Amino acid sequence: MASNNQNKPPVLSNNITKASPSSNKKKLGVDEVTCDKEQKFGAEKMVGTANNARIRQAFSVVNGIQDLGLSSNPASNAGSECGTIEFTREDVEALLSEKMRYKNKFNYKERCENMMDYIKRLRLCIKWFQELEGDYAFEHERLRNALELSEQKCAEMELALRNKEEELNLIIVELRKSFASLQEKLAKEESDKLAALDSLAREKETRLNMERSHASLSEDLGKAQEELQSANQRIASINDMYKLLQEYNSSLQHYNTKLQKDIDAAHESIKRGEKEKSAIVENLSTLRGQYISLQEQLSTYKASQDEAMRQKDALVHEVASMRVELQQVRDDRDHQLSQVQALTAEVIKYKELAVSSEDLEARCASQSNQIRSLSDQLAAAEEKLEVSDLSALETKTEFEGQKKLINELRNHLEDAEYKLIEGEKLRKRLHNTILELKGNIRVFCRVRPLLPDDSSGSEGKLISYPTTTEALGRGIDIMQNGQKHSFSFDRVFMPDESQEDVFVEISQLVQSALDGYKVCIFAYGQTGSGKTYTMMGKPGHPDLKGLIPRSLEQIFQTRQSLLSQGWKYEMQVSMLEIYNETIRDLLSTNRDASRLENACNGKQYAIKHDANGNTHVTDLTVVDVCSTKEVSYLLDRAAHSRSVGKTQMNEQSSRSHFVFTLRISGLNESTEQQVQGILNLIDLAGSERLSKSGSTGDRLKETQAINKSLSSLSDVIFALAKKEKKEDHVPFRNSKLTYLLQPCLGGDSKTLMFVNISPEASSVGESLCSLRFAARVNACEIGTPRRQTSMRSSESRLSLG
Repeated sequence: MASNNQNKPPVLSNNITKASPSSNKKKLGVDEVTCDKEQKFGAEKMVGTANNARIRQAFSVVNGIQDLGLSSNPASNAGSECGTIEFTREDVEALLSEKMRYKNKFNYKERCENMMDYIKRLRLCIKWFQELEGDYAFEHERLRNALELSEQKCAEMELALRNKEEELNLIIVELRKSFASLQEKLAKEESDKLAALDSLAREKETRLNMERSHASLSEDLGKAQEELQSANQRIASINDMYKLLQEYNSSLQHYNTKLQKDIDAAHESIKRGEKEKSAIVENLSTLRGQYISLQEQLSTYKASQDEAMRQKDALVHEVASMRVELQQVRDDRDHQLSQVQALTAEVIKYKELAVSSEDLEARCASQSNQIRSLSDQLAAAEEKLEVSDLSALETKTEFEGQKKLINELRNHLEDAEYKLIEGEKLRKRLHNTILELKGNIRVFCRVRPLLPDDSSGSEGKLISYPTTTEALGRGIDIMQNGQKHSFSFDRVFMPDESQEDVFVEISQLVQSALDGYKVCIFAYGQTGSGKTYTMMGKPGHPDLKGLIPRSLEQIFQTRQSLLSQGWKYEMQVSMLEIYNETIRDLLSTNRDASRLENACNGKQYAIKHDANGNTHVTDLTVVDVCSTKEVSYLLDRAAHSRSVGKTQMNEQSSRSHFVFTLRISGLNESTEQQVQGILNLIDLAGSERLSKSGSTGDRLKETQAINKSLSSLSDVIFALAKKEKKEDHVPFRNSKLTYLLQPCLGGDSKTLMFVNISPEASSVGESLCSLRFAARVNACEIGTPRRQTSMRSSESRLSLG
């Protein structure tokens, strides 16, 4: 029966047939057998289920085990009596519950034969179970050995994991310590900053107090000046009085002339007037004494006020002239008195003159008192001025000290800010180093500002920038149809950030070209998103220069500074454009002729890659440069030769891919070390939709060629993102652009992509596509950058990249 079952499936069921009542022997019939030692028991073959506990207990006692595994594979039963027989649960139950049936109850021979047949089948079943138990024991031993081996491996892995965990814990502890120290430094710097702000506030308060005191002093000085002005007015009034006195004396002189006319008539009364003359002479002598005392007072006043009151010099001179005039009047009066001996009739008039002289004397006394009070007030004002000068000097000294302290605090604050900036720069450099070691293409995103022609207010609704610590300066969110799409890049530049801010982020990458690395920076985005502005800037505005002129300025400045270290560099420039899948030399001396040659297939520019990953373009113009002026001239020349056209989306749309290449060869004469670096700066043409650009004719062909090359670039990026093996195919040859960029995308170059997006609401679809493409580019791994260095040889040659 086994031979009849060779073509049946591996799992076979066997049934035990019963003999007919007339048969003397019961034969064990086997319908289906199996010889596969890996055959598994199904659920129907399991012995000892819940509904047959008695049989399970019996087999447990026989086999010495608690249960039979359903999924284990028993060993082969070949060589045994039951090697080709298997027992099912139904067979065993039928065997155990089988009842003997006899034709003749007293036929013991038949009963013995049936019993022997039954015992034989029981022994066969027991033996089969014993062999099965041995197979299971062997399988159990094998599984136990495998389990012990697995446990040993698991223990080794746990030990390795513990070691790794300890190393990571040590690294975390060190990072926490450094983070704590940085936090302490930051807290200390913040406290110093707060102290500086407090001192600055105190200095402002002292300055306000000084200004208030100065204002009060200026008010006091104004009052003193007003008082001095009033004193001057009083002095002027005194001068007026002196003038009146002079006029009175002149009138007296006229009167004396009249008296001289009446001398003849007065001779008769001379005798009577001699007595009165003596009295008049005494009065005149007293008057003279008073005049002398007044003169002395005026002289003392002049001596005391000479230094402080220069304006009183005119008064002194007038007093002196008055004294001379009085002396003249006195002489005239003496002369007249000697002649007027008969002036008795005019004594009353002389008495009136005496009274007026007394009044004048009183007035002079009052004026002298006023002058004394004014001098006292002036002395007090001078004392106040001296005190104010001393207080101002002290305040000035204190102000100088506060100013010095503020300057020191400002210097300390500037040092702290400088250290913070340097720490941030170091963090960025370490982050860039990690990214370079990781081998990913770095991606920067830049959002151009809204132009006057754009719809106002759309940028704030469509584009937002996360403010969390992790996403600050690296994240961007864009809304489309009410759904927000979030992206994260190495750096995100907002519209208000300048060209200088953008260049600071890539300056270290540009610097690595002098160190012997291949560097590639290219701008990607739709037309009108600001790619050419980012790379070239705005002509005629030095503050708006793009990345290409700023990179060249930095390279030439660094080249000049490295001369002291023994480095000498030679630089070569080439510029080309890819227009409608045709390479054009932008530095060709005869531009129109070169276009005709390309059109007629007279001169072909072929892209060649050597084994070292260097790229050569045959027959391309290469110019040696020594300064930024030469490169600027070449850039202007290339800009005038580049293909530019007008579309509905952009007034000056670039219709070709622009590739600027700077090849650097450096030699250190002291160490004989030689480096070769390459800087590729690429301004890609913008992608555009025909429905928006409205291109026709030549513009339509240009748009199709641009979109095709950018689609090939997308295919290359997708292939690099999915690439698992080195042998996987990447379609670099599908376009001239991707074939030219092959060393940058698939080699050992440091590559950075700028994705430029427009904030217009009508461009949100293209912006979202650009951001998705940039995210895929950022995930591509192109390999670790390799520095191209060598020792100096007899022949040095620049490699084109």
